[in-house]
Amino acid sequence: MAETPPTEFFIQGITKDGKKFRPSDWSERLAGVMACFGPGASGPNARLKYSLYVRPTMLGDLKCVILDSRLRDIEPMAFDFVLNFAKDNNLVVTEACELPDYGAKK
Repeated sequence: MAETPPTEFFIQGITKDGKKFRPSDWSERLAGVMACFGPGASGPNARLKYSLYVRPTMLGDLKCVILDSRLRDIEPMAFDFVLNFAKDNNLVVTEACELPDYGAKK
């Protein structure tokens, strides 16, 4: 059976020492750095959208950022920036991959 490579990194809002990471909006700020205006967005209705590759989320009551490994191929410096942020701030990072749903009904 072939091993599936990790497809996402979960950067958790907790340090390796077990302390909650501050500021409380760190995940939105980090994801915001990678945000861009959507296609055709201009004028007063233009809105920033989080990147598909770097997005904030909540796991229970813990703020996290999900980093898609495909960003490494598209923009390696951006990928390294996000992972280095986690490393520099001693944040817990967990690699994960999507598992096939063999029991799904068709």
